Amino acid sequence: MICRLCPRQCGALRTETEGRGFCAMPSLPVAARAMLHQWEEPCISGSRGSGAVFFSGCVLRCVFCQNGAISRGGLGKQIDVPRLREIFRELIGQGAHNINLVSPTPFAHAIREALAEPLPVPVVWNTGGYERVETLRSLEGLVQVWLPDLKYAGNALAARYSGAGDYFETAAAAILEMYRQSGDYVLEDGLLKRGVVIRHLLLPGALDNAKAVMDWVADTFRPGQVLFSLMAQYTPQPGAEGLLSRRVTGAEYRAALAYLENLGITDGYCQDAASARAEYTPLFDLQGI
Repeated sequence: MICRLCPRQCGALRTETEGRGFCAMPSLPVAARAMLHQWEEPCISGSRGSGAVFFSGCVLRCVFCQNGAISRGGLGKQIDVPRLREIFRELIGQGAHNINLVSPTPFAHAIREALAEPLPVPVVWNTGGYERVETLRSLEGLVQVWLPDLKYAGNALAARYSGAGDYFETAAAAILEMYRQSGDYVLEDGLLKRGVVIRHLLLPGALDNAKAVMDWVADTFRPGQVLFSLMAQYTPQPGAEGLLSRRVTGAEYRAALAYLENLGITDGYCQDAASARAEYTPLFDLQGI
């Protein structure tokens, strides 16, 4: 396939078995873990867990990525579409509230095929937010819950930290397309059945960026339309320098919370720094793949 799935549109010729292009992935899916994930937002994980499939490869280059072994390191096992579908069924059989596709963008074409027959639980598209609208449109009717990051409201920081100088306008357009497909969020018995949850990870020294992200959400959506998740569990990665070498301070977190409250964004979640613990990052040991 000549790949133009992500906003980079690198045009790489990705074969079934040979990794090429920006994501360095083959056209058949590569995944590193399938599990009942207990550490998403409460409306996603519920009581039994979210059926998460962690895909390898990524369309961003976040210097603070906690999943570097799979996003850049190539760790993972190649599977075909029938096996991917089987993994979905296995997770549902274990009690998963939903099927949670983590960093799925390089394999959107294969996932579309795997979802051709509807599943009995919602499908979650769990993404860094850097998505092509055209790719999202190709998934219409197959994804019920959208879980995008909105990492940056300014492209200078996006270029510096994630290698994506067009991040904000790209992610904003993608989120609007996600909302167009899902409509207002729908909760049943505390579980999200349809809708958009916009995540923002508060970065050290980047309070102004967080405020600008929240401004965009407040200006773009009315109460009852989307959920917003403010996360403060940033964890410095090996080799981190400058501001990224420390955690978010209590003062930064409190200021972000106060700003969120002043904007009147009440639909959603706040995840404090106590969640920055090692057990929240899964072991990528190919279990379930």
